[in-house]
Amino acid sequence: SSTYRPKGFDVTVKYTQGSWTGVVGEDLVTIPKGFNASFLVNVATIFESENFFLPGIKWNGILGLAYATLAKPSSSLETFFDSLVAQAKIPDVFSMQMCGAGLPVAGSGTNGGSLVLGGIEPSLYKGDIWYTPIKEEWYYQIEILKLEVGGQSLNLDCREVSALGIGKVELKGKGGRTHSPRSCWTSPGSRCPPVVLPPQLYIQPMVGAGLNYECYRFGISPSTNALVIGATVMEGFYVVFDRARRRVGFAASSCAEIAGAPVSEISGPFSTDDLASSCVPAQSLQEPTLWIISYALMSVCGAILLTLIALLLLPLRCRHGARDPELVNDESSLVRHRWK
Repeated sequence: SSTYRPKGFDVTVKYTQGSWTGVVGEDLVTIPKGFNASFLVNVATIFESENFFLPGIKWNGILGLAYATLAKPSSSLETFFDSLVAQAKIPDVFSMQMCGAGLPVAGSGTNGGSLVLGGIEPSLYKGDIWYTPIKEEWYYQIEILKLEVGGQSLNLDCREVSALGIGKVELKGKGGRTHSPRSCWTSPGSRCPPVVLPPQLYIQPMVGAGLNYECYRFGISPSTNALVIGATVMEGFYVVFDRARRRVGFAASSCAEIAGAPVSEISGPFSTDDLASSCVPAQSLQEPTLWIISYALMSVCGAILLTLIALLLLPLRCRHGARDPELVNDESSLVRHRWK
């Protein structure tokens, strides 16, 4: 690009799976539809990666849309969407429709989708949009109040989840069951829409296995850190990231169909009073907070170390300090006269 300018520093980004390293610069970006202008944004050129560009995936980069808190190498680096909101004067909202439900993983189908920057496109969803509040502004962190499999509650503790990321979730259930997480407003008298995930979303067909029979993979995997709602779920819904009002919205996607039958469902509302009362707000795990805690611990350790050094040096100062003429020791006149 003739308009690219390097900024002179490197960046390394690590994910739950994979990582990459590159250099940071800035360039002019033109968006094909809806914007009649170019915008100056920060970009990174990837030079090295590990388990990032997956086999069979036809893309060669990534567009990060999380909050500036997660920006690398620091949150002071303006993100792509923040730059777009500031320069294009658009609302601080974007929405996504991912169309891939029922299509083979790594296949050559026409799966695609839509990314709407600055608003919502009514033709991309059916029915109403149901919103849940954003708890923390780093990932799009929302709260799941209840998880059900086949209509039976898993009795899991309330836990914070990311609404945009790798499709990992801790679930145990038999095939053919539907998973129904409830994510909603937890204020008094609030109401909750269950998001229903049929098996067509998380039991995914595979191609290229070299076998003569149909193969499938389970689109949900265990995670030790949190519950993450990723592409496996988002392929069934039109998802609105309303940053201006700190909320994430879900609606049934207009392209989430297999053989003409919808594969996603969201309905309601239902009262959440019995669920929210048992929830304990999770502590924030934001990266800046961890840095503050680390610096505080380092300061305490430094103060203790300085105190120990001072205590070790104090006896030496006493030995070599000014002598009391009345003090009797091995240097006194009495001892000196005895040896003469």
